[in-house]
Amino acid sequence: MRPSSLPRFATFAAALAIAAAPAFAVERKDVPEQLKWNLADIFPNEAAWTKSKNDLQARIKRLEQNKGRLGASSQTFYTALQTIFDASRDLRRIELYATLGRDEDQQVSARRERAQVVEQIRVDYASAISWVRPEILALGAAKVRAFEAEEKRLAPYHQYLDDILRYAPHTLNADEEKLVSEAGVMEGSPERAYDTFVSTDLPYATVTLSTGEKVRLDNAAYTKYRAVPNRADRQLVFKTFWGKYKEFERTLGTTLDGVAKTHLFDMKVHKYKSCLEAASFDANIPTTVYTRLIADVHASLPTLHRYLKLRKRMMGVSQLRYEDLYASIVKDVDMKFTPEQAQELVFASVAPLGSSYVETMRKGYQARWVDWMPNTGKSSGAYSDGAFGVHPYQLMNFNGDYEGVTTAAHEWGHTMQTYLSDQAQPYPTHDYATFVAEVASTLNENLLLHHMLGKTQDKATRLFLLGNYLEGLRTTLFRQTLFAEFELKFHEMAEKGEPISGEKMSEMYLGLLRQYYGHNAGVCQVDSLYGVEWAYIQHFYYNFYVYQYATSITASANLAANMRADKTGKARDAYMKMLASGSSKYPIDLLKDAGVDMTTSKPFQAAMAEMNAIMNEMEKLLR
Repeated sequence: MRPSSLPRFATFAAALAIAAAPAFAVERKDVPEQLKWNLADIFPNEAAWTKSKNDLQARIKRLEQNKGRLGASSQTFYTALQTIFDASRDLRRIELYATLGRDEDQQVSARRERAQVVEQIRVDYASAISWVRPEILALGAAKVRAFEAEEKRLAPYHQYLDDILRYAPHTLNADEEKLVSEAGVMEGSPERAYDTFVSTDLPYATVTLSTGEKVRLDNAAYTKYRAVPNRADRQLVFKTFWGKYKEFERTLGTTLDGVAKTHLFDMKVHKYKSCLEAASFDANIPTTVYTRLIADVHASLPTLHRYLKLRKRMMGVSQLRYEDLYASIVKDVDMKFTPEQAQELVFASVAPLGSSYVETMRKGYQARWVDWMPNTGKSSGAYSDGAFGVHPYQLMNFNGDYEGVTTAAHEWGHTMQTYLSDQAQPYPTHDYATFVAEVASTLNENLLLHHMLGKTQDKATRLFLLGNYLEGLRTTLFRQTLFAEFELKFHEMAEKGEPISGEKMSEMYLGLLRQYYGHNAGVCQVDSLYGVEWAYIQHFYYNFYVYQYATSITASANLAANMRADKTGKARDAYMKMLASGSSKYPIDLLKDAGVDMTTSKPFQAAMAEMNAIMNEMEKLLR
């Protein structure tokens, strides 16, 4: 039910001191309740969570009761799938409560332990259903399709069954799959070690800026203070922050090696040609989409270098340095926002997607779907997550700058896709692939830019906004592709049996940094210390995830342009249909239906055309 009144934004006033200048992350108890998510919507208390967890564990033990009986009849087939998917749905809800509770304050050991318990339950669940795929494959496609025709209640499982039949060359027998699933308990260990270390144990340094302000440079503070106007302060922030990561280069190289080993294990036992193929197979994405992206970016590095030269000109520096890339390129525009202002801007910017879309977002802010502010022990960055039957949640670390507003718009793209898919789809197809997820998030960023441009004719502000969008293309398209190329390279090293060490990773990453940013051509100087930046990128633990940011921003730019050009509303309707489609089709097909073919270079070329057009406008404004 929709709340009877709109949010009372006066409740955000208490947070302004936090948003204005969080030199240090505050304690969680000092963050206003309205700025913290409400986990009681998942479970009213920990006792209810424990009861549900215990019940699920008992049910998981009974999931093998239908083993060997799937072919008995179409009704037996349906009942078995329904029981399995019901357990999956409840597991996701238990998992969401545990992981969100952990991420809001990782200093609390009981919360970390609760999340670890759920990881083990997920392994137990995977082990308990490991026989399902081999048994369905043994039935054969003809019998499975006959069951679907006979038992209409199997309709929501069509895509799931199609996926299983597609996996035939990569599926072991039941006993082997059970053994592999048991090994899954080790899969998350490298990421857990990394996340715990950087969130709670890494001894971040404190620096004193030219203003006299003392700053503890943890991950959240780094993302804010790397953009300060004073160049000497930026250099101090970069040198200090990356110097601290450099001290632990060997340790973090070991956790990354652990990630590569888990992916290599899956590749080998399931008979894929590469780790990339194994990661791409689930969403049915051709590996050529990945490699074409890297090739397209390499061919377009002159466009990136054009932007970097424009940035150098606008900053008035004789030599652009890597430390300069996050600072505002318009010195007299200092855009600061309260949480109230940020959310109102996001509401207004997404109005082209319809009143229902906006009103759902307003309801979410009022009902505390979002955890806004940084606090000590909180996981860094931002994300949106959800479980079927519960509204989505967002983790933010809002610092009051324009980047924080774009992050809010970005995460609301994810949240609304989750919400709309959950409303329109049954549980078996409610989830969606990352390949389309990042389209929803970056399209919202595009809408925000055009809304902001429509609000001002001020030259400096327009330059700031256009420059900010160019910076978004740098970080989301070029930088994420750099990450993707690095990720591909260290997986290829693992496939060849070559050792992965922190020192080697820094050397390889530095080479890519200098190539992309034109170091040898004098475009942007990259200090050798910054080769350790790979150790800061948590997405390397997500199994070929980052390239989808780059493919998605090209798709979303095309979709947003289509909507602006189309006065009939058909382009918007096609896009909204995609948001509500979940996994009812493969992501490549969903995007084709929405108007973008990601199997070609056309979306990338269109994005480059837009990037050059923006630079043309900026150069005209500067004249």
